[in-house]
Amino acid sequence: MNLPDPKHPSSAYWAAGLTLLLWSSSYAAIRFGLQVFTPGEVAFLRFAIAALFFAVPVALGLIKLPPRSEWPGVIVLVLIGNTVYHLCLGYAMTRISAGAAAVVISTVPSVSAVLAVLRLKEHISARAVTGLAVAFAGTLLVTLGRGHSVQFEPMALLVLVSVLCSSIFFVFQKPVLARVDALGFNAAMTFVTALSFLPFSFELPHKLAAVPPAEIGAMLYLGLLPTVVGYLSWSWALARAPASRVTSFLYLQPVLACVIAFFWLGEIPTWLTVMGGVLAIVGVVLATARGLKLPSRRRSQAVPAAPVAPETCN
Repeated sequence: MNLPDPKHPSSAYWAAGLTLLLWSSSYAAIRFGLQVFTPGEVAFLRFAIAALFFAVPVALGLIKLPPRSEWPGVIVLVLIGNTVYHLCLGYAMTRISAGAAAVVISTVPSVSAVLAVLRLKEHISARAVTGLAVAFAGTLLVTLGRGHSVQFEPMALLVLVSVLCSSIFFVFQKPVLARVDALGFNAAMTFVTALSFLPFSFELPHKLAAVPPAEIGAMLYLGLLPTVVGYLSWSWALARAPASRVTSFLYLQPVLACVIAFFWLGEIPTWLTVMGGVLAIVGVVLATARGLKLPSRRRSQAVPAAPVAPETCN
């Protein structure tokens, strides 16, 4: 088997495809873990595992953490963009399916762009406004639709808080990434996030001794593959191909997340989720096509190796 040349642009698309697969699967992994763990416990396990991975290269001096003067800003960003984000997403996913959560989180690039434009006081085109309105209508339908009827579920709306937190994280991390090494920022963010979820870990020793191996395996998978490998491959892709082409892969994330959730969890999307998902994706594409150069999020948890927009993620 001939592996792609690391310097050839095709290697970037292979890496982007790997990232797409891993990030799409993270929603099902979270939902699977929520069967036995609380949202706070899932987030702690995920980032504690990732922090252990980063601890070795940091201790060996291979990764340089941000200077002390940058830590207050890093901590505030992480608490908003990771701690609040994952806590709200976890509790929302106790009420909505993995596929529905992926659909809503896919609107983060659009919201990030709006925040960036408002911050810079730039013009937003009518096309972009229309696309954002359509995307928002779709996400509301997804979060309000449970079963085959529309029901008001306050906790499900927490996923919209996740979208806002993620967008704030993206917009305000850019100046920080201009001053510090992105890999060091990634490691620092992982450490701070794990520590912020420490209060949710007190019951874990008893739970880990009793939960089935499959749930523990899902947490190991979530911490190492979507959280670490996914972001490393994303950085690889962004460093070797145009960001616009690489981020276009992310339009497939809600669809792939639904497919993975079907095979992993047996989740069958309702007509409300499908209709809302189509509206959300159409709205994001409409807003992204022209009028705004939309950034793309990280749902999650780390940043690229250069100050280029991360994904939506999880």
